Amino acid sequence: MINFFDYTNKPVDAEKPSRKKIIFPINSKLRGYLSQYRREVTLPVTYKDLERYTFSAPLLDKNGNDTSWEKVSYDSKQWEHLRESLVKIYAILKTEGDTSLINHLDVARIDFCYFGNSQPFRIRIVNKLNDNYDHYYIKRADASRVYGLELEHLLSPNRITYFTHFDTLVEEHIPGIPGDIFIKEYLNNSNTNLTRLAKEFVKFNERCFVQLLGDMRSYNFVVNIIPDIEDTQYRIRAIDFDQQSYEGRKNLYLPQFFKENKELVDVVIKQLDNDSIAQYQAEERTMMTFRLASARYRILELFDIMCADTISLPEKIEQLKSELAKHFKEQSSYNRAKTMGQLVKRHLKQMLQKNLILVPKRKNQTGYSD
Repeated sequence: MINFFDYTNKPVDAEKPSRKKIIFPINSKLRGYLSQYRREVTLPVTYKDLERYTFSAPLLDKNGNDTSWEKVSYDSKQWEHLRESLVKIYAILKTEGDTSLINHLDVARIDFCYFGNSQPFRIRIVNKLNDNYDHYYIKRADASRVYGLELEHLLSPNRITYFTHFDTLVEEHIPGIPGDIFIKEYLNNSNTNLTRLAKEFVKFNERCFVQLLGDMRSYNFVVNIIPDIEDTQYRIRAIDFDQQSYEGRKNLYLPQFFKENKELVDVVIKQLDNDSIAQYQAEERTMMTFRLASARYRILELFDIMCADTISLPEKIEQLKSELAKHFKEQSSYNRAKTMGQLVKRHLKQMLQKNLILVPKRKNQTGYSD
């Protein structure tokens, strides 16, 4: 169990994630898994096609500040092909490729982000009939990121739509208020329910640690504000999965340790006591356990592939193994892990084992447990 109060006097963000994470290729077994679950599809354009832009101009926010995004342009012949192809990809994301519904859609803009590991292209699709728009992203395919997307889809309360095509990854846009903007513009509003926000941050912190999803600094997650009976609920969603089980330092998998999230940690400490924090952590682990049980065969398939894959560096695996073993006082079980996939599997069992005992085994049609 992670205790917020134990860490209040320790340095926040003592070690930042790697500046340049290695991109790991998708191997044939993972490709087969993606095909089986309809994540691998044929796309009309690839990431490399989008890299052939001829001009770029910086995109600034409403205050004139740099956003790390650039608007990119292409020559006229290439642009016509891209427009048609990118609208088709949107149809694959939204309507399983039914192109009869996209005649009124067009590409309004393509942006490129030079910051971060995946260096995504953001595609803005506009409805020409009413000017409504939506986004999706095209990125370099990275095996560790794919594992992160799958674990988020299967274990978190959030479903994610994404597709791969060889070295290209297409992801839907995850709506919400970016965490850093929420902290700056919404956190201190009089109508913000700080207790409910604190509860959600505790649950988000727990999910990230169970899944070993790292680098959840405020600009790597969004906050959804959901009206509820007489008040408001909150949902924090990860939007960046580059650092899925890659780093060696345990605290990098805990959002509470990043200086960018300190204001949210302060809210937790002010609004909640230890018993409430423990309750919300237990609630989140329980819900993750039910999701694990309902998707256990698919998750086992995923881990069979992940455990044999290379998604981190040997020195990082050894460091994380050592720090987790020390934290849980479980030297022997963690030390048996030889790969990062095995370590994630061992950690998932460590975090959820008490809850797994309480989940009843599913009965098949004969009435016997399977």
